[in-house]
Amino acid sequence: MVSSGTVLVTGASGFIGGAVVKRLRAKGAAVRVLVRQSSPRDNVPADCEVLIGDVTDRESVRRAMAGVSALFHLAADYRLWAPDPDPLMRVNVSGTEIVMREALRAGVARVVHTSSVATLDPDSAPCTESDRLTPERAVGAYKLSKILSERLVERMVADEGLPAVIVCPSAPLGAGDVRPTPTGRIVCEAMRGGMPAYVDTGLNIVHVEDVADGHIAAMEVGEIGERYILGGENLTLRDLLIEIARVTGRPPPRTKLPRWPLMPLAYASEIVARFAGSEPFLNRESLRLSAKRMYFDDSKARHALGYKARPTADAVADAVRWFAGRRR
Repeated sequence: MVSSGTVLVTGASGFIGGAVVKRLRAKGAAVRVLVRQSSPRDNVPADCEVLIGDVTDRESVRRAMAGVSALFHLAADYRLWAPDPDPLMRVNVSGTEIVMREALRAGVARVVHTSSVATLDPDSAPCTESDRLTPERAVGAYKLSKILSERLVERMVADEGLPAVIVCPSAPLGAGDVRPTPTGRIVCEAMRGGMPAYVDTGLNIVHVEDVADGHIAAMEVGEIGERYILGGENLTLRDLLIEIARVTGRPPPRTKLPRWPLMPLAYASEIVARFAGSEPFLNRESLRLSAKRMYFDDSKARHALGYKARPTADAVADAVRWFAGRRR
């Protein structure tokens, strides 16, 4: 499927999107990317066809869809905190609807929609694809937007014949995290000694290249209408920080902090970020999310797609090496 015809990738300038594009080019696919004028091109190979546009602009999406045989929709506003949720909802929900409707209109044969493990219920950890989080229980605009966009795609599959497969990546690490993502920011902070303490939480770390391979497997052998977790290793935040310390040679964190004293600090960080136009590393939504261990079971993808994930140590080593190189 990916080696015949033109493959369109939205969100190619992003972390996972860039990894998907590189994998597609390695397989010989003709790749077209839709990127905003302001987006960095670090992750976009020079031999891709680049169209300037935005997923919220129907005309640019329609132009990008012309002659396309397969679509990877990865464009998303990936912020766990936003001073105004409207832009985030517009990209993640309205943008997804525009992309999917234009894919139907253009007769695209196969679609992979990138959702997130944020749509799963952490109370059921380790979560499987059947552990759905309802919109009413979503913490923050990002989770809500990903739930709503995922449900939108599912309805279009059921009611309109959209030929889409859904993938739900966990927390990626590796090379190419330009922005960086929330997980990448943890690595960056730990590398510069900015995380001497930790809260008791857990997360699922996956190498970004494994996530990219999972996307291509979903395109080639995934079942239309199905959802697949693309995860890696479940571990505590403390264990992740210890692994980063091992790679960097810094001392590991030794102090576990309770959450409640951090909430006023998180609120203050948000106020500063509003005035500075930045994104706070510590915010109230991330603290609320940290009350649950975000553990996931990717056995469905392993069995159905032949999905594989390498150890967390490899993902951390590649991320540290890449971030260190960016500093030079």
